[in-house]
Amino acid sequence: MLNPKLSKVVIGVGGGIAAYKVCELVSRLFQSGVEVRVILTNSAQAFVTPLTLATLSRHSAYTDELFWQPIHSRPLHIELGEWADLLVIAPLTANTLAKLTYGMADNLLTNTVLASTCPVLLAPAMNTDMWEQLAVQRNWQQLLTDSRYHGIGTASGLLACDRVGAGRMAEPPEILAYIQSLLHTGGKRDLVGKRVLISAGGTREFLDPVRFIGNPSTGKMGLALAQAALHRGANVTLVHGPANWNVPLGVQAIPVINAEEMQQVMQEYLTSADMIVMSAAVADVKPRDYSSEKLPKRSLPESLALEFVPDIVSELAKMKQPHQCLIGFAAQTGDIVAPALDKLKRKNLDVIVANPIDKTDSGFGSDNNQAIFLDKQGKQLEIPPCSKLQMAHHLYDFAWG
Repeated sequence: MLNPKLSKVVIGVGGGIAAYKVCELVSRLFQSGVEVRVILTNSAQAFVTPLTLATLSRHSAYTDELFWQPIHSRPLHIELGEWADLLVIAPLTANTLAKLTYGMADNLLTNTVLASTCPVLLAPAMNTDMWEQLAVQRNWQQLLTDSRYHGIGTASGLLACDRVGAGRMAEPPEILAYIQSLLHTGGKRDLVGKRVLISAGGTREFLDPVRFIGNPSTGKMGLALAQAALHRGANVTLVHGPANWNVPLGVQAIPVINAEEMQQVMQEYLTSADMIVMSAAVADVKPRDYSSEKLPKRSLPESLALEFVPDIVSELAKMKQPHQCLIGFAAQTGDIVAPALDKLKRKNLDVIVANPIDKTDSGFGSDNNQAIFLDKQGKQLEIPPCSKLQMAHHLYDFAWG
């Protein structure tokens, strides 16, 4: 999903046990076509070797030893700072955080940061007590007031010190998604101060405790929409059906099961939202009768009586205010434009995403998607096959730009 004009990333590795996770990050970046350069602080080398990261990045890894040797035609930190489209520091230690906050530069990594103008992504990792220190939190919040810096908060769990609490570094897939977003946007935060309400995944309408009417939706498109909005600075609420993925750090997630529950939550949060993206694949019908006990196979009806579930997006359209943007999805086979245009007008949407579910590596369950965007002013934009995260960014560019 990468912008070919923005694909040069410098990874700065701090001294912490989470440094081992950077190996996966560097490997996946290289495999996705990104040029990677790695800088290790002196303390980082106690946890992972320059040789390991050089092998994974297919390029020499840089250390302070190289920084202080006059072997370059130009200062190394200047070359790296000008070369990078994005800097990533993972793990970010309390020590490096303090240096960045006050503009200090006493090693290759911090000098490179000051010699660059590109966005900087920070992934902190430290013991819970260290992370929760007032001085550390003050530095963290102060640094993030600088528009260059983008931060992934820490997760909670079992730490290497056997403490259970906050301070775990974000996992490589989450950092990778943020990197991909920043390479797409160039670091812009055009959704700062905006509230984005997103529905995702399929709903399940149960006949009995074990049988339901549903669809193959995995919610991956809604997850990508949440990630993209978060990375662009939005306050994100994600209302999702049953899913097999982790909610991004910083996203408010509300799980639901059926259409009635989803409608209730979406309407509850509607009034505070600036943008509503209805990407969920909501069931159209549900069994008319529900059994609280599992029905024996012999008792299953030969003909299942059905009734329609609420049309959530239509109800939201009736309630939305003029300043709000309501986006719907139309998953189609065959001709995708005509049905989407009809849905756009009939349901009073601002934008609709027409995406084919009968194309290879697209639609339900896929990591990729393709679509045609249409808005109520008659504008259309065709998006060729790409990752769902890139699709999400294209949608925000179309709807909000």
